[in-house]
Amino acid sequence: MKDIMGMMGKIKDMQSKMEQMQDELAALECEGVAGGGIVSVRLSGKGQMLGLKIDPSMFKEDDVEILEDLIVAAHNDAKGKLETTVAERTKELTAGLPIPPGMKLPF
Repeated sequence: MKDIMGMMGKIKDMQSKMEQMQDELAALECEGVAGGGIVSVRLSGKGQMLGLKIDPSMFKEDDVEILEDLIVAAHNDAKGKLETTVAERTKELTAGLPIPPGMKLPF
């Protein structure tokens, strides 16, 4: 019975920390770059695109396909960084809790 009470206390503490982490993640920004900085994309902690910068040298008719590829690559770079940050913070938050492998947390 003590184990269940201890676990319930840890879960309640984790919920409080989760709320704090969600607030922090909402304020988080990650930047991804492609083409050596020709294209950069900024994402919010929730994955929304906040900004896009394109070097003016890319505004040539022949470079449209390259530019499109660079935008996708920059977005994917920012998204990967964001996912890594979220995973690291979640791991820190849930350390010590007996969460079975493969179990998805509600956040």
